[in-house]
Order: sequence, then structure tokens, then C-alpha cells
Amino acid sequence: MAELNTDVRFVRGVGEARAKSLAKLGITDLKSLISYFPRAYEDRRESRRIAELQVGERACVTAMVASEPKLSRIRKGLELVKLRVVDESAALELTYFNQSYLKNTFHVGESYTFYGTVEGTLLRRTMTNPVFEREGLHAVTGCIVPVYPLTAGVGQSLLHRAIRQGLDEGADRLPDLLPAELRQQHGLCGVRYAYENIHFPADDAALAAARRRLAFEELYFLTLGLRLLRARRTTVKGKTCAAVDMTPFFGALPFSLTGAQARAVDDILRDMTAERPMNRLVQGDVGSGKTMVAAAGIYFAAKNGLQAALMAPTEILAEQHYHTLAPLLEKLGVRCALLTASTKAKTRRSILEQLAAGEIDLAIGTHALLSPDVSYQNLGLVVTDEQHRFGVNQRAALGAKGENPHLLVMSATPIPRTLALMIYGDLDVSVIDELPPGRRSIETYAVLSSYHERIYSFLEKQLAEGRQAYIVCPMVEENGELPDERKAVTAYAGKLQKEVFPNRTVRFLHGKMKAKEKETVMRAFAAGEIDVLVSTTVVEVGVDVPNASVMLIENAECFGLSQLHQLRGRVGRGPWQSYCILVSDNRGEDNKTRLDVMRRTQSGFALAEEDLKLRGPGDFFGARQHGLPTLRVADFACDMELLYEAQGAAEALLALDPRLEGHPALHARVRELFDLNAEALN
Repeated sequence: MAELNTDVRFVRGVGEARAKSLAKLGITDLKSLISYFPRAYEDRRESRRIAELQVGERACVTAMVASEPKLSRIRKGLELVKLRVVDESAALELTYFNQSYLKNTFHVGESYTFYGTVEGTLLRRTMTNPVFEREGLHAVTGCIVPVYPLTAGVGQSLLHRAIRQGLDEGADRLPDLLPAELRQQHGLCGVRYAYENIHFPADDAALAAARRRLAFEELYFLTLGLRLLRARRTTVKGKTCAAVDMTPFFGALPFSLTGAQARAVDDILRDMTAERPMNRLVQGDVGSGKTMVAAAGIYFAAKNGLQAALMAPTEILAEQHYHTLAPLLEKLGVRCALLTASTKAKTRRSILEQLAAGEIDLAIGTHALLSPDVSYQNLGLVVTDEQHRFGVNQRAALGAKGENPHLLVMSATPIPRTLALMIYGDLDVSVIDELPPGRRSIETYAVLSSYHERIYSFLEKQLAEGRQAYIVCPMVEENGELPDERKAVTAYAGKLQKEVFPNRTVRFLHGKMKAKEKETVMRAFAAGEIDVLVSTTVVEVGVDVPNASVMLIENAECFGLSQLHQLRGRVGRGPWQSYCILVSDNRGEDNKTRLDVMRRTQSGFALAEEDLKLRGPGDFFGARQHGLPTLRVADFACDMELLYEAQGAAEALLALDPRLEGHPALHARVRELFDLNAEALN
């Protein structure tokens, strides 16, 4: 029996080469192999008669080989094996591509079970590359089959075999961290049974029992970790602030705060006058005015003799914050500085000296604020922008620059409150759920790709009026699954420049570019030097370009509603009417519903609720919140009752053992899941 930390290459049937491919999926040892859960299942238990097969469906059929397999070499790199199989009802033609060995695998008169997509016509049914095995084996047919996320060099059959072998070798080594009493109380199966049946379920009931156990466990440990983090905050003394007259700050604003902004400011000031450190998330839609809410907190801190640091994910966003906040705050006596990787050495030395001496009240920057040589005389408030780009550990690293400073987190991702309370469970949440008056709604349209010529004409008209446009594609390069060139950023940008907008400046932007290259492109777009920017979702969190009036999103079916809304929020920031055009040829009912919701709804919070109903939480951020464990089994969309059950169980345990001192295995597991050192939870 193998240990759970055994290198995956030593699992029987894996070896060196396959281990390298599996490593791309994060599978490096026996534990990560058997913990690599399926994303879906195919029910292959029912075997159909050939005459009953409907074109387009995926089905199992048991049939006898009726003709000798024929091998044809069409051209170099393309070989076909064709054969005919029959049952008592009809015949079925099978074709296999580039699997010449199958010519000698199938023998006339022998019966096999095949699983695949039915093609052809009802008079001449066919299948291409169906999965098969000898009749009665029930390894890949006649059962519920797991479907795993894949990567290059790793197919379903490799994962099936490797995980089957891994379970046989190591499943008995899995520790059951849920006490027997807890399992009995909540009707949960044992860990060995759960792992076996999440991968290879014996039946529907076994799969449901396995999934319930593993989902409960994820939610239980998530709750334990978040409650421990929150409990730690109550034992730490913060920098208690005195009340300050905020009239000068409010009077300096060129507008009145909305009711939601005012409530968020009240939350922040109340937190900062309490004895424990503030740990607050301000969650607001694009354009809702989160930055001004943060500015109120910064002013309040400065008037209490505390320094503040505001960290943004990119240099250009940091610069944007600086140019927005410095003119407002400096006339109120709050001294500001910008510190990024691009800051010149001489200027940087001066800023560092002033920060250490307390001569700068607000430092705005990127990860440069985390550098070891950056020190503050009295850091009292840390503000991080676009929360999902920063993890628990990065927040802690910036916070370590001071003595338990207050923390304010801003996020434009309008996730539903219930989900926010779990994902940001160590934070209090303020919601800015209204937009400033006078902000125009963005006209949103959903069209087929056949409208492209009309879309391009509309774009040209907007460009002629001096506006700019974003075009977003779901991928960077071509691949076999998505052959349309509009899905490839670089190829699409080239086509637009050459064939559609030859007299305009078209550039592209994607996540595989170096940071400096991305910064350069975004600066040029913000400066009006680029007319059309073709991009992946890297622009979802981007610079404010008031002159951009059109957001064209290709293959809109590839994006979730929340992501579509974030992209739409890139436009509509200037005085001109703005437009969002969603292009999709997917005529499925789900996609139609999603795009219709986008057309009708401007509120990010309403869209996020719809998104949660339509597709589950998935990855609401595009880039996941680092420092919190990934939910691989649990789903907030359908597991809310289980969540409350797990929360109750976790809170009952913590009531008896607040620091899990009597449960060292549970404490170690929480630290592992949250990627925290032991001190962080003590």
C-alpha cells in the first residue's frame, strides 16, 4: 500500500512522461491524484438497440462485429479504420481516426459495447471514435462514468486508469477528519466510501452520498477557517480613532454622496473608532463611487495622525487613483505620493524617507508597497483595490507594515451577499447598490454573427465622432475546438486592421503579454492613440477611458453574466451614450435567457443573482481569490441548506474548542487549506 505523498510517477501505469503531463493539472502525488474530482458524469448504464438510436444523441449500444475492419491511409497523418457492427434490429457504421491498431483489435463475430454520438441518418446510422469494450466488462460502459477537466497530453482514459490505480493503492490511507459522531449526526458516509464513489459511483444513491459527504467537508472546513480568522480579529487591539469633523471633506467633493455611499462611509468611520481593527469589504458596481468612499476613510485616518496605503493591481490603475485622489486630498492637507516599480530611484528614495518620517499621509501604489525597504512611521489604514487580485496573504503582508492597521477592501465584482459573506468570510461587508444620479445606462444588444458588417459600420461611425471601442474575444490563439478567427485576439486584430479599419489604429491585448507590454498598450488606449482595442478579459479590470463608447463582445456565450457586466462597465464612463454589443450564434435556451437578462438589466447585483441561479458560483472572479480554499465539490447554488448545516456544526465545535487546541488534525487541515502559518489562526 502506497503513502499519500508518493510521487505520482510511481503509481502503477503512470511513469515519468505521464507524470509530467499530470503535473499540469496540479497532480504531483498520490493524494492530489485521488483528490482530482470529476467535473461531470455520463450515464452509460442503459444499452440501446441500434434501431432506437436518435441522430445527435450520445448512447451505448451492444453489437457484434459483422465485417472485417478496413484500414485506409487517406494521406500522410490521416488513417481511417472502418467497420460495420449489427444487433438484431439494425446495422451501425463505425469510423476511427488515426488508430490503425484497431484493425487487429476487432474480430468478426465478437460482441462489444460502444458509446458515442450517433451521426448519419436514421437509414444509415454512424459513430466516429466511439469508446468501446468487450460486452459485459462495464469499465467504461454500463456504468456511471466520470468526466474530468483535461489538459494537453492527458485524456479521460489516462485519468480513469490512473485514479483507479491510485484508489486501489492509497484510498485506505486517507484520514477521516470528520469525527464518527459528526458523521452519524449529519448522515455522512466515511471518507473511503466517498472517494471511491465520487470517482466510480456504484449507482445514483452512492454518488449522492459521496458528493454530500465531500461537499459538507469543504463547507465545514471553510467555515472553521473563516470563523478562526474572524475570532482572531476580536482579540487584536486596533488603532482606535477619535471622531473627526468630516464637513471639509464632504464640502470639497464636486458632488453629493449617494445614500449607499453615505452608509458605507458611516460603516467605515464606526469601524475605525472601535477598539478592534476594521476589516471591511466595500462592494459596489462599476461607477458606484467606491474610490470616494475610500477617500473618506483616508481623510479620517490622516486627521487622526495615521498614514494610509492604497494598493492597486496594476501601475496604470495606481496612477489613476493617484490622479483622482491627490488633487482632492492635498487641498485638504493630506500629503500623497505614488510608488510603483516604475518610480525613478531618486524619487523612490525620497518617498521612502518621507514615509518613514511620517511626512507622507497616503502612499498609492502596486505590489511595490510590499517591498521590504518600504516602512511607515504610523500605518493605520490599508486599502486594496479589486479584491480578487489580492489574496489573504498579500493583505496580511501589507498590514504587517503597521501595527494592526485598519483594512478596507474594494471590489467591483457584485457577487450576491450570501456568496460574499462566505468568500470574504473574514471581512464585514458594505454594499454600494446605487449609482450616482445622471449616469447614463448602456444600451445593450444581442445579435448573431451575421450582423458583423452592420456592427463594423456602426463602429466606424462612432470612431468618426472621435470615440474609441473595445472588442473582447474569449481566447488568444486558435485551436481545433473554436476555429472561428474572431475568437483569436491576435488574428482578429490583424484582420480588422487590414480589412475593416485600414485607416484606424487597431491593437491587441491579452494576458500572455508581459506586464510592461500590457501597461504600454493600455496607456496608449487611454491617451486616445488607439482607436480599437481587441482584447481578452484582461480589460475586465482596467483603466478608466471615458472616451470609449462601444464594447463589442464576441462569442458572448463563453462568458458568465457577471463577467459580461464587468466588461460592459469599461464603457459608459464619459458624457456620451455608450453601447454594449453581444455577439453569439448559440441558439440554446440557456444562452438566450442569459443574453436577454443582460439586455434588460443594468444592475450588477441583479445580474449576479441571475448568474448564480443559471450557472452556480463557478469562479466569479476570473482570477480566484487567493488564500481561500477552492470549492471543488460544493456549489452555493444548490448546497445552501448543506452550507447552513456545516456552519452550524463548525460553530458548535468552536463553542467547545475555540482554537481547535483539542483537535490538532482539524487545526492542521484548516491551516493547509487556507495556506496560512500556525500563528495566523492563533
